[in-house]
Amino acid sequence: MKNALIIFARNPVIGNVKKRLAAEAGIDIAFEIYVKLLYHTYKCTKEISCEKFLYLTDFKDLDLFDENYRQELQSGKDLGEKMKNAFNDLLRSGFEKILLIGTDCPGLNADILNQAFDKLDEAEFVLGPAKDGGYYLLGLKENSETLFENINWSSNEVLKQTVEKIKKLNKNYYLLEVLSDIDNLSDLNETGFA
Repeated sequence: MKNALIIFARNPVIGNVKKRLAAEAGIDIAFEIYVKLLYHTYKCTKEISCEKFLYLTDFKDLDLFDENYRQELQSGKDLGEKMKNAFNDLLRSGFEKILLIGTDCPGLNADILNQAFDKLDEAEFVLGPAKDGGYYLLGLKENSETLFENINWSSNEVLKQTVEKIKKLNKNYYLLEVLSDIDNLSDLNETGFA
């Protein structure tokens, strides 16, 4: 089984990351937290046995992660289209089980990622619900054009709307444990991540 992990990340440029957190805590603290979250994501993914792809927003940056992560650029007009395009790229390349994560989740670890790959043996989709109503992980074996359309991205409806679309497709899904994303100051305080 050819497995792939996609990591969606912003290039670590001060003033251009964690904008909601920056509005409350300042751009320096937001940047510092973002860099720590990036490193956390690297640490918890580097031992996972699969092909790894780091999809960046603006430019390839060889100082990020290591040579085991193939770097690509995100393409599309919104988050949904960017994710759909990344999944399609890898499905066309012959990957059979694909996970996509971001870099906002300090509770993410290798065990959860391995569990997600395992659950794709039984389910067509795996979702990692975030406390804010979104998701920190999406895993699939087949892409659906409709899965990423008409979703209110960055809202507390994302997970619910995505699950409704999976049900309409008559596919089964598995929900992983609920974790917190860090988007703002209260998230940061709640997770105790520093």
